Amino acid sequence: MKLFKFKSTEMRIAEATLRKINALEKTISKLTDEELRKKTNEFRERLKTGETPDQIRPEVFAVSREATKRVLGKRPYDVQMIGGIILDLGSVAEMKTGEGKTITSIAPVYQNALTGNSVIVSTVNEYLAERDAEEMGQVFNFLGLTVGINKAQMSTNLKREAYACDVVYSVHSELGFDYLRDNMVMSKEEKVQRGLDYILLDEVDSILIDEAKTPLIISGGDNEESNLYSNADLFVRTLSKDDYYIDEETKSVYLTDKGIEKANKYFNFKNLYDIENSELVHRIQNALRAHKVMKLDVEYIVRNDKIELVDSFTGRIMEGRAYSEGLQQAIQAKERVTIESETKTLATITYQNFFRLFKKISGMTGTALTEEKEFIDIYNMRVNVVPTNKPVIRKDDKDEIYVDMHSKWKAVVREVKRIYKTGQPVLIGTAQVEDSEALHEYLLEVGVPHTVLNAKQDASEAEIIARAGQLGAVTIATNMAGRGTDIKPSKEAIEAGGLYVLGTEKAESRRIDNQLKGRSGRQGDVGYTKFFLSLDDQLILRFGLQDKWKEIFKSYGEDQIAEESIRKAFIAAQKKIEGFNYDSRKSVLNFDDVIRQQRDLIYEQRDLILNRDDLGSIIKKMISVAIEQTVNNPYFVMKNNTMDFDTFVLYINQNFMRLTQHKFEVNELRKFDKEELIKYIKDVWYLEYDKLRQNIIDKYGISALARSERVIILNVFDKAWQDHINIMDKLRRSTNLVQYAQKNPYQVYTQLGSKKFKELTNRIALESTVNLFNNYDALPSSNASIDLPWMINPNESNEQSLQSQQAIDFIKYLISNEREFLAKQGFSENEINEQIEAKKATIAKELKIKIDEISVAENLEVNNLEDEMAAIEAEIDRMNAEKDKLNNQ
Repeated sequence: MKLFKFKSTEMRIAEATLRKINALEKTISKLTDEELRKKTNEFRERLKTGETPDQIRPEVFAVSREATKRVLGKRPYDVQMIGGIILDLGSVAEMKTGEGKTITSIAPVYQNALTGNSVIVSTVNEYLAERDAEEMGQVFNFLGLTVGINKAQMSTNLKREAYACDVVYSVHSELGFDYLRDNMVMSKEEKVQRGLDYILLDEVDSILIDEAKTPLIISGGDNEESNLYSNADLFVRTLSKDDYYIDEETKSVYLTDKGIEKANKYFNFKNLYDIENSELVHRIQNALRAHKVMKLDVEYIVRNDKIELVDSFTGRIMEGRAYSEGLQQAIQAKERVTIESETKTLATITYQNFFRLFKKISGMTGTALTEEKEFIDIYNMRVNVVPTNKPVIRKDDKDEIYVDMHSKWKAVVREVKRIYKTGQPVLIGTAQVEDSEALHEYLLEVGVPHTVLNAKQDASEAEIIARAGQLGAVTIATNMAGRGTDIKPSKEAIEAGGLYVLGTEKAESRRIDNQLKGRSGRQGDVGYTKFFLSLDDQLILRFGLQDKWKEIFKSYGEDQIAEESIRKAFIAAQKKIEGFNYDSRKSVLNFDDVIRQQRDLIYEQRDLILNRDDLGSIIKKMISVAIEQTVNNPYFVMKNNTMDFDTFVLYINQNFMRLTQHKFEVNELRKFDKEELIKYIKDVWYLEYDKLRQNIIDKYGISALARSERVIILNVFDKAWQDHINIMDKLRRSTNLVQYAQKNPYQVYTQLGSKKFKELTNRIALESTVNLFNNYDALPSSNASIDLPWMINPNESNEQSLQSQQAIDFIKYLISNEREFLAKQGFSENEINEQIEAKKATIAKELKIKIDEISVAENLEVNNLEDEMAAIEAEIDRMNAEKDKLNNQ
């Protein structure tokens, strides 16, 4: 019976397109350099006149191939053309190590840049981004395209120039940070990115799978320092093994009943889990995780009195990264280094959700097929395995498995010593920094010269890798995945058998093991791979099978376990962890989708405000929401269920009508029912705010009006959104507790999240309205008609003091608002003070008072506007609680 190999639609298109590309090669190769360059403008014109990218693809790829051949001296192989077409179709191209993925990327990048949309090539580090931009950029420049490099330390102007290029090279993380920063600017001109159209991801599985859950966080404004970190750390140091339980499968750690009892005694609590102890419980949980789960030289290293995180998939130091939610501080307390203050999250997005914002996304890697289901489910991307240019003749030998760790290391050292004598280069892959250092000691004892590459030697990576393929080279490397540099065996090394890859532990994913194997046997070279494993490995520990299996196989002693069943068990354990990790990422994505939808709405509204020249219609909607909130506020309802007009009128006059000529009277409003009242106040506010807007136009011009209103609204937007992010973080942490009440955490989080988002939009409308009505730029040129007590005298009578207090509040509000805005723009303290003094002069002129009276007002201890509102909200909460209590009785 004949077996048919299934080919995906993308692969069929790629093969058909390749035939057309090859048919065009003779014609294209006859073109002069100038004629070849002119093809770029020709393609652009053809796209403008109605031809589709699909129609011009064969000719575009043929031109790209010819340009690559002339500029770099390398003619892309047919398989590289197939890989490029797969990428242009928005899929994942799996190409083995050494198959030339970088050159594969040229044609699809060129094709997408012809549309004029943004085209981004994203790599794992800045060294690769610069290298690829420089080398591949020669081809793009030859074809008349501009190439930019986006780096972390670049100024805003240089970033904007880079993104304006036809093609921009960048690292993954910086793209996400630029996106977040672009959604914090005060004018559209400050943005650096020009759209999220097409992105090509190098090492796509590393980013979209391994780092999918990684949140990119912009933080600032230290939260209050707390001694809770140290207290929790000291408590956890007193615990014995009976006081906590570690779930090896999920890497979670919990206090047992005995541990909870110990905590109650230690902290003198009746019940550790009372709501008022929730912050300390969170710190204890972090301290437990830091001490019992997180390992030095595995998840992190200590360098220069700092905790530096290690990427578990690449073995690299993750520069500038820190754990969130206090875990970083817990590790700092554990390692007795300086405990830094936790910062407040200003903006955040996960890799998963950032890259899903692109209209078109594709990626290339050496290993992705085992994760195809996840690529399809989450990113709508199929994985296509591109054939190798030459057949793979590398030998992947069977794993050797030993009963314990010591026996495994002895076998590894024995094998390395044997191979070293033959001159065949050996690359030893270890899972953790501590393993590489243990093996280093073993090899020193037997006199085998070798080089170690792990997170601590990361700086000399390129040099170490360059020597790893030489005759007699022995290299120990912590997790070689995604290193981005090929190991090229020398001619003598090839004759000795090529590169020998020796794995010392199976990773949590078969994909990572395949990446390690893929370092050997590139471009048809000979090579050999083998894994040495033990029943003490993490893979077995995670499933609690270690004791059972060690008992079954103890008769083998230090010898290799010969039974095939144990190899199958390792594969089954790997598959189970892959499934568990996928479920975990899917669960995180579901939760993260709630905040993603909210972020999309907020950023969409923010862009609307940035791009509108006239914000009048938006402000009217905000005014409408604000008045409905205010009228419907239960604070203004008396016990007999009637409106407390005295309190209501005082509140709206103090908070909204300071600068207006109209002041509400109790008798004026008493005659309306609720619906009529809302309509009447709305009409008055619309009219009065139009007058305030006209004052700004009269004094400063119409462009100043939009700028002033935009800054006021966006300041409220950003502050409210930052608070909302932190509320949602706490909400997410607490929803897991509802499982004990047999409720679905995701449903509870979604329901409460929707409620909090409604509160957020209401808050934005109310605070924006208050601030717009109190914008001192809206004072008329002559304010004689405004009835406000501007003279300030702290020794005046009580009645006069009450009136002056309103003026003092107002002046303090203006100055604090200005100070906050300047700080946000990045001005130094001295520059802020200079500008505040200039602003005081302006206020003094507008209000017709002396500047020293403003200084008096600024320093007087009276409630500012925000304090008033906070006090009112607190009182409302108190009254609502009383009402609920009465209803329950």
